[in-house]
Amino acid sequence: MTEILRYTAFTTDPAGGNPAGVVLDARGLTDAQMQQIAADVGYSETAFFSPREDGAFDVRYFSPRAEVTFCGHATVAAVIAHAQRHGAGERTLHTRAGVVRVDVDAGQRATLVSVAPRVEPLADEDLTAVLAALGWDRDELDPALPPAIGYAGAWHPVIAVASRDRLARLDYDYDALAALMAARDWTTINLIHRENDTTFHARNPFPPGGVVEDAATGAAAAALGAYLAANDALPAERAFVIHQGVDLGRPSRLDVAVPENLRDGVRVSGAAVAIAG
Repeated sequence: MTEILRYTAFTTDPAGGNPAGVVLDARGLTDAQMQQIAADVGYSETAFFSPREDGAFDVRYFSPRAEVTFCGHATVAAVIAHAQRHGAGERTLHTRAGVVRVDVDAGQRATLVSVAPRVEPLADEDLTAVLAALGWDRDELDPALPPAIGYAGAWHPVIAVASRDRLARLDYDYDALAALMAARDWTTINLIHRENDTTFHARNPFPPGGVVEDAATGAAAAALGAYLAANDALPAERAFVIHQGVDLGRPSRLDVAVPENLRDGVRVSGAAVAIAG
């Protein structure tokens, strides 16, 4: 019998954060079985860890509809679940996106180091299509943070809006955005508002996974770090906080630190806690 745990990441409150399914020993499960488990769990992602002989883990991530290359919040949830049973320390994860290292400290706080990130332009016609699905106008965007696509294990268009209120009033065309994202292989759309140099608010539609919105998105947070570095928009300390999930009633906090050399990977830190039942 496969043990399926339920944790919520980037929070210390079971009622907050982004829930994830966790399977700490997925050896012997087929792709179809993993997909079915993820669909049955119903969270935006379920992480499947398979221990390796070298002490590392092979990791797969499934949304209710499809496999994704990498998921930050499910990684944090699973590694903290593992640490609660086996102790603090670093874990090496072999994901479809590459090798990801995650350290859990004595206080049960995890820090993942992303694969080498990159940033690419967002085609104007794609921006037009995204804005049409969102019901947003170009003059509502933040001119200091131009749209682009960030990658840190998965692809996320980054679109900054000038008003926090506009971000709060998110209501999008699910089918239209799902079709566009599937065609472009985008995992979420990272919609952000910059409150100040070190504080961001984010919302992440995730229709390709069968989920309206993610309450915390670790991969998108890492991609945002790379995006801000590429746009010379990082604070002097090269660290910032993302508040996500607030508009869903599941507040999340993601702490992001960006190295001088992006090839070293962006660091995303947060807590996780078990969900009863």
